[in-house]
Amino acid sequence: MSTAVTIRTARSADLAPMADLLKMLFSIESDFSADRSRQLEGLKMLLGNPRACILVADSGGEVVGMCTGQIVISTAEGGPSILVEDVVVREDFQSRGIGARLMQGLYEFAEENRATRLQLLADCENEPALKFYNKTGWDKTSMICLRKKHSL
Repeated sequence: MSTAVTIRTARSADLAPMADLLKMLFSIESDFSADRSRQLEGLKMLLGNPRACILVADSGGEVVGMCTGQIVISTAEGGPSILVEDVVVREDFQSRGIGARLMQGLYEFAEENRATRLQLLADCENEPALKFYNKTGWDKTSMICLRKKHSL
């Protein structure tokens, strides 16, 4: 018998399993590498931040998926936009609609915060993720992502 999966707001007890999920995600994203201490620090910064949302998929008390969203201000939109990151579902729980349910939670966060757009970055070689985003109504844009690392 399979355990029901619920989507809920993350809490501090979820930090370690979320870091495990990020390790899995970053192992397939060529631009990032896993660094548990950095991932835990970032997750702690998001937890409880009113401009951020971390959702987890919980199966019998075990975190099997997660996503994060942060409010940014868009000059193009003239208001809030949501930057979606860290959408990941454990492989043995994929293809059960969990990712779509996590994203629905972020859509609700966007609505609560009057955001008119959500945006995300996806690894161009992660075909399963790209198919998922396409299937759930996300559109490719003409924009490309650039980055510059800065050391403090």
